[in-house]
Amino acid sequence: MTVARQYRFISGVLAWTLTGLFVLVTTGWLTYELFFVVSLIGVLIVVEFTSPIHVRPLWRKRVRWIVLVGIAGFLVVLARRTIAVLPPEVV
Repeated sequence: MTVARQYRFISGVLAWTLTGLFVLVTTGWLTYELFFVVSLIGVLIVVEFTSPIHVRPLWRKRVRWIVLVGIAGFLVVLARRTIAVLPPEVV
């Protein structure tokens, strides 16, 4: 049962990431930062939709670390974008 849930989680994240990549390529908006943000949103959505109600399997604890690293990466992207927008005399 646990392996089936793992495969469902991985296939959900993979489907979201590939769909996001396809949409970004077809619209011409593909950048590393935007792809990272779209993929992170997909991971967060799939984590919420596939979370068990009563039992937390061991593999879900590792997913929490992946989410935390993703959020830290998002904060780095946000800081870089903020610094890029600010005028030079502020930075």
